[in-house]
Amino acid sequence: MRDVLSMSAVVPPPRTAGGLLPTRTLTRVEDGERLHALLWRAGAGWRMISSAVLGGGLGERAWVLNAQVAHGYRRTDPHRHLADLARAAGVSGPGVGVMTAADVRAHRRAHDGGVEAVVTAGIAVRGWAAVPAEAVITPDQPGTINIVAAVPVPLTDAALVNAVATATEAKVQALLSAGYDCSGTPTDAVCVAARTPDAAQDVQAFAGPRSLWGARLARAVYAAVRAAVVDATAGRPATATGGVCRVAAPGNLCSEWKKNG
Repeated sequence: MRDVLSMSAVVPPPRTAGGLLPTRTLTRVEDGERLHALLWRAGAGWRMISSAVLGGGLGERAWVLNAQVAHGYRRTDPHRHLADLARAAGVSGPGVGVMTAADVRAHRRAHDGGVEAVVTAGIAVRGWAAVPAEAVITPDQPGTINIVAAVPVPLTDAALVNAVATATEAKVQALLSAGYDCSGTPTDAVCVAARTPDAAQDVQAFAGPRSLWGARLARAVYAAVRAAVVDATAGRPATATGGVCRVAAPGNLCSEWKKNG
């Protein structure tokens, strides 16, 4: 069934991708510009750690929204903007929201041993994390690498923190492998999800790159980031598919969200 929120224009229905981290591509029109978003309805049973502006930190979360915004985004309340977009998309309760000026339809997805990563990449602004103080400026161009990864086992709090470090290391490795002499962009975000502990599974205490689940996480993130930045460099269309990753194809405020029920 197709649901339409305040529909006033015809937009192709979004597609979904399956697996541990199934995403749905949503479309909206905002200030006359068609923009897109990726929505993962994780549901109950997940703990997430994230640097996101909405729902960041560590705790139980039920959804993740990666929303494209216009180039030159100037709103000073991104958390409120993301919360409004999430409500319009039909999700409620605690969740995670991140933003990017990149076209999220060009996301890349990778799997390794039960771990899954989904990455969107905008690399117009990039550099090293540690630079001379006089070189620190606020970027005026879009450039964000957003990483969302899911691990199918419970992790301790410390292991979740370790997982963020592992994902970040894998991102830098992918950038260097793709020919970029940088550690990322100033606005990169990461979200790692793990199952909520229960009596049926052991809670994993480690997620470093040489642990079982950390190694799988690193490989998945590396593959997805590398594919995303290579495609961004090549200027491939958002609906293209290729490499080791799958791509899901096809938006005042959220006046035209469309989704499949």
